[in-house]
Amino acid sequence: MDFGQIVADLERLLKLRSIPIGMKLYESRQEMEQIPRVRRPSAVHALDQIVGQAARLGWTVGVTGEDLVGAQCRAVVGLSGAKTPAWMSGEHMVGVWFETLEDASAHQHAMHCVEDGQYEALAVSPLASGRIEEPDIALFYATPGAMIYFINGLQWSGYQNFEWGVVGESACADSWGRALTKREPSLSIPCFAERRYGGVLDDEMLMALPPEYLRQAIDGMNALAGN
Repeated sequence: MDFGQIVADLERLLKLRSIPIGMKLYESRQEMEQIPRVRRPSAVHALDQIVGQAARLGWTVGVTGEDLVGAQCRAVVGLSGAKTPAWMSGEHMVGVWFETLEDASAHQHAMHCVEDGQYEALAVSPLASGRIEEPDIALFYATPGAMIYFINGLQWSGYQNFEWGVVGESACADSWGRALTKREPSLSIPCFAERRYGGVLDDEMLMALPPEYLRQAIDGMNALAGN
């Protein structure tokens, strides 16, 4: 795919304020570390910060489970066996995000998470840089107005009704977690952690989707512009 042209088209059509990025999971740390100019964190981060560094600063960043703070970030992308019984119980979220253990456990079970055990590392990078070969998913932030235009473009040909959920906190499960697991366009309202640690603005939403959908949406938006 010509990601340079695709990104140029997205920026022209949607007036994006941040960089469209790619995300890819790797079975080994060594494979991830072969990415050209990849940066490795010097301290633990939330995955929201790693995504923000790619989308706001244009960095290419690779992480393993040890680089991510807490099991919540690791579990969504399937790193380091994070989905333990204690994690699934949600006990760490009781009194913080949910009133009861039952509420917290229901939240954990509602999240879209990559299956544990298959991957050891993850990388994010600007799509147009070409540093990640064949990214698993593409992601971009945009205003609600830009997002509905993008969705209208997806629906121009081969219409489908999109239905998305809101898990609440840990909204990365609604975006990159859902796109990685269901292989479908996945829209989310970024949560507290994404806004506090990832630099997401209050008027931004996040779209995550397999890259092959991008050209379909661009062709659709171009058609709509002519109407």
